[in-house]
Amino acid sequence: MKWLLMVLIFIPPMALADSLVATRLIRATDVITASDVVAHGARVPGAATAPDQVIGLEARVAIYPGRPVRLSDLGPAAVIERNEVVRMVYRQGPLMILSEGRALARAGLGDALTVMNLASRQSVQGVVTSAGLVAVGTATPAIGGN
Repeated sequence: MKWLLMVLIFIPPMALADSLVATRLIRATDVITASDVVAHGARVPGAATAPDQVIGLEARVAIYPGRPVRLSDLGPAAVIERNEVVRMVYRQGPLMILSEGRALARAGLGDALTVMNLASRQSVQGVVTSAGLVAVGTATPAIGGN
């Protein structure tokens, strides 16, 4: 029993906590850092349980100090900003077509994004594969900056 008490004393508080809460106002689009979250002893359904689950992710909504950091309120950090000019790539077998477009929203890696083709003014759907690159069409996107 005595050794159990000693172990509990030397275990950092983060290891005993079940949920993470915000230490400051985290605005939508802020990227979460280690100083933005702290462990809280109460288990909250849907809340993050370890800092490595949230560090580097972007808040999709405002998270207020003392409130649980829910995984559903976070997503990958945006690599494309709204109105940014991006390269669109269409691949089908050996055929590859490149064009420029304007992003109609912010998006992170793997996110679906609507892009307006600058040449035709038509809007198309694509998937963000890297910073400034959107794979469009029915072909499976290849992640990379080709």
